[in-house]
Amino acid sequence: MPISDWFKAREQRKYTTPTEASTPSDVPDGVWVRCEGCKRTLYMGDLERELMVCPSCGRHHDLAAPERLALLVDEGTFEEVDAHLRSADPLEFTSGKVYSEQVTAAEERTGLNEAIVCGRAAIGGRRAIVGVMDFRFIGASMGSVVGEKVTRAFELALAERTPLVLVTASGGARMQEGMLSLMQMAKTAAAAARLASAGVPYVVVLTNPTMGGVTASFATLGDVLIAEPGALIGFAGPRLVEQTIRKSLPKGFQTSEFLLEHGMIDMVVDRRELKDRVALLLSYLAAGDE
Repeated sequence: MPISDWFKAREQRKYTTPTEASTPSDVPDGVWVRCEGCKRTLYMGDLERELMVCPSCGRHHDLAAPERLALLVDEGTFEEVDAHLRSADPLEFTSGKVYSEQVTAAEERTGLNEAIVCGRAAIGGRRAIVGVMDFRFIGASMGSVVGEKVTRAFELALAERTPLVLVTASGGARMQEGMLSLMQMAKTAAAAARLASAGVPYVVVLTNPTMGGVTASFATLGDVLIAEPGALIGFAGPRLVEQTIRKSLPKGFQTSEFLLEHGMIDMVVDRRELKDRVALLLSYLAAGDE
């Protein structure tokens, strides 16, 4: 069929006029959510009671940094540090979008100053320095400020000899800051090494997704590496890896369960059990300092 005939046939096609029954529902947005795991429509209230874990298939839905802090630390114990740090635009980067405008939009959308929130807290009654990344903020990419806040969290844990717990979620380095972003990998890794040399415990909780330069630096240097079920964890994404090596990847490649089976992480823990597990680990790792 010539392309002109195809367009003519499309124009002559008859369409059914929508009825009143097919008009949008009066149910407000946010009341229902579709689970990408089992494809079921879930009532948001039920999902929130399960800490955003699908009661049907167990898929762990995304959480914002304030929500993660609420489920991980003891109520009323979190004291934020370095909240004043904000991203600059050293390269005056523009590529379709102006970087400085992206940062401003992310601040307004999330209510955060950057892609990580750090501070002092208690977990199960035990003191800890805690940092939580928020993927909503430019994919929680690691720019100069994220690297600086992570490094300061290491230094604070070292100065106060208090265990450090970092919850990661990131797409990798923040390309809008060029080499300054890549330098954060070395800076955070060096800070992790100093903490390890001092014998101060460091626990990492890897969530979906944790990729790129974050995985290649501080996210995989903890004493204990915990991951949420089904989290994507790696450096390059599966599609890029396949295109590079020109081979099909195993099923579940780069998921938490795959990495546990191959020895990259220590345990996979359901979000609903995470606080108790982290508290238990801190009791073991910090026992010698008591």
